[in-house]
Amino acid sequence: MILDIDKFVRERSDAWEQYEKLLTRMENAPNKRLSIEEAQSFYRLHQQAASDLAKLESYASDPATIKRLEGLVARGYGEMHDNEGRPAVRMFRLWFMQTFPLVIRRHISSLYFVMAVFFAGSLFGGLAVMLDPDSKDVIMPFSHLLGDPSERVADEEASLGKDLEGGKTYFSAYLMTNNIKVSIFAMALGMTFGVGTIVILFYNGVIIGAVVMDYLLAGEWIFLLGWLLPHGSVEIPSILLAGQAGLVLGKALLFKDGRKPMRSRLKDVRSDLITLIAGVAILLVWAGLVEAFLSQYHEPIIPYSVKIVFGLAQLTALIAFIVFGGRKVSST
Repeated sequence: MILDIDKFVRERSDAWEQYEKLLTRMENAPNKRLSIEEAQSFYRLHQQAASDLAKLESYASDPATIKRLEGLVARGYGEMHDNEGRPAVRMFRLWFMQTFPLVIRRHISSLYFVMAVFFAGSLFGGLAVMLDPDSKDVIMPFSHLLGDPSERVADEEASLGKDLEGGKTYFSAYLMTNNIKVSIFAMALGMTFGVGTIVILFYNGVIIGAVVMDYLLAGEWIFLLGWLLPHGSVEIPSILLAGQAGLVLGKALLFKDGRKPMRSRLKDVRSDLITLIAGVAILLVWAGLVEAFLSQYHEPIIPYSVKIVFGLAQLTALIAFIVFGGRKVSST
């Protein structure tokens, strides 16, 4: 069956407007109960909008129309399934649990690209250290990583976390602030048509690859997993998502979308960029807390097995969130 997109949108736009007006009224008066007729009308309009969204997603439709419908259906889903909490809390939960993963998947090709760039950098950094161990003096920007990994492991385990006593809150705040700055910078470099974003992602991949290879060559892979997985399972994907935002911005600047001028193209991706970088900031706040209060404590304080399992479970949950988050909305 071939769908006439323009005709379909014209025929359905009145119903979408009616649905949007009803949603807005419900959101502006969250304590007002709907009559039976209004509730029936709301449910009918929600089902129709969800069905329309599913149809349009199956065709090469206007991204702006799909984006509008996704927002309407997500708002409607929140009104139906989360009507007990305060409006602000409800809307935040809906935005993070539904809109954020939907936006990630909307630009999934950009995410795949930044992953390829990052892992190419990691491969380069790992090979550089493996073939020339002295190269880590040039690659690694952190002085505490330049020494022998086995010596560092022995020192970390002997310190019993005393180095962090009294400073965990400061350290956590520092990590959050620094990582969020890097993420915003990665997105902002999209203004260079994405070139700067690609460079910073490749460079960060080189550093990660060099560190991983250095510890593997020293036989400290268990310590490495216990140290990096708890926070890295969220921190690294967050940096990649920031890079995704940078590429989305770069593509909007570089490639024409039909006859749309640049100003219109930037307007089309503005809300998606805000969603991506705000979601990344939240993930990085969590990663900073985990790094300060878990990752920096090693055996015998916290068994490496506990930290590794925690990191793997966290990574699995994040992948599931990105892949499946918001799908319930579209299929409702």
